[in-house]
Amino acid sequence: MASSTTPADPSAPDAPAAGPDQRALDEVVALTSDLIRIDTTNRGGGDCRERPAAEYVAERLADAGIEPTLLERTPGRTNVVARIPGTDPDAPALLVHGHLDVVPADPSEWTVHPFSGEVRDDVVWGRGAVDMKNMDAMVLATVRSWARQGVRPRRDIVLAYTADEEDSAEDGSGFLADRHAALFEGCTEGISESGAFSFHAQPGMTLYPIGAGERGTAWLKLTARGRAGHGSKVNDSNAVTRLAAAVARIGAHDWPIRLTATVRAALTELAALHGIEIDAHARDLDVPLLLDKLGPAAALVEATVRNSANPTMLQAGYKCNVIPGQAVAYVDGRMLPGTEEEFAATMDRLTGPDVDWEFHHREVPLEAPVDSPTFAKLRAAVERFDPGARALPFTMSGGTDAKQFSRLGITGYGFSPVRLPPGMDYGALFHGVDERVPVDALHFGVRVLDHYLKTA
Repeated sequence: MASSTTPADPSAPDAPAAGPDQRALDEVVALTSDLIRIDTTNRGGGDCRERPAAEYVAERLADAGIEPTLLERTPGRTNVVARIPGTDPDAPALLVHGHLDVVPADPSEWTVHPFSGEVRDDVVWGRGAVDMKNMDAMVLATVRSWARQGVRPRRDIVLAYTADEEDSAEDGSGFLADRHAALFEGCTEGISESGAFSFHAQPGMTLYPIGAGERGTAWLKLTARGRAGHGSKVNDSNAVTRLAAAVARIGAHDWPIRLTATVRAALTELAALHGIEIDAHARDLDVPLLLDKLGPAAALVEATVRNSANPTMLQAGYKCNVIPGQAVAYVDGRMLPGTEEEFAATMDRLTGPDVDWEFHHREVPLEAPVDSPTFAKLRAAVERFDPGARALPFTMSGGTDAKQFSRLGITGYGFSPVRLPPGMDYGALFHGVDERVPVDALHFGVRVLDHYLKTA
């Protein structure tokens, strides 16, 4: 059901055209449900097929008079790209992108089947409801509403619905950036997932963190080699022992605090909102103490004040009484902007002389300016539709397709606006059980995107 919003002042010089039509608010719910019902589970290693979802999106773009282009590096791993011309030919283009694949879901663990797309009690349930078929649907509903109303944005809008974001992005945004850069000509900035969601820090304090940075991806493969032999014999060159020691050191390592410009900006604004005076550039700033004082709001920054490395997989041996000659582990590492060399040196030290390591998958960290006109417009768009709330910058602990599109010189912001009720933990819904999104959150997102994309 639609919620009321404050109308724009038509006398204002930057007043946009009327908001989305009622059909868009109805459509976004149906589009989200339909996309959830198309199972695009990405199990990694190429085990995914996004084509049915890509065709669904392409058909609805074409129905609105927007010409889609379908592109594949691998059969079935389909991407959709389309361009909506703006009214100002001299304005740089804006990329709006979302991925079509989702992580696996075990139906036995869910209250509602994860691929049902069921709408229950004004909430849409299913895998992808927040990551990120909701955003895919909100954008689609918005541009279809424009087509019905004869609306054109100020600048060109390039839409990209990608494959493979939940794994390596090699069949998705990486493929598009490397092989089809011409489709993104003129794009200087982009928006996508993991930002502009409501965060209820305390009663009366609603925050909307907008992504202006991402830690870099450093998925590592560790390999220990030793002397194979019988499990009953003494072996001081045991590959499993060597690997286990290295994994234990990595897991126990206390990474030092490293504050980036975006994190400093977030801490400054959060401190001010909590009535705390700080100098975020001070050498003696006690970050752990500050985080304690911020209470629940600390969750927005605590994962991004340092690098991290979490062991996630172990592979060794084939029989209990056989000592293998090799053991392998995988580590999910994340690097803040400007810390790549420090991260590598730390891994050299922690793995030691008996274990080799290499990047299994690597992508760059990102940082976007928070004092830019674009960020100001993103902030204003959210606050316009939730008066009294406060938007602020933050760095994502993980990564998005913005990493691959950055190869084209596109500055990325996390902006997929949803307004959630208190008690609904947005972060826990990502890749979690019972992923879901309120109908009102989808309506909010369409209104915010409609306003921002028209005036961007």
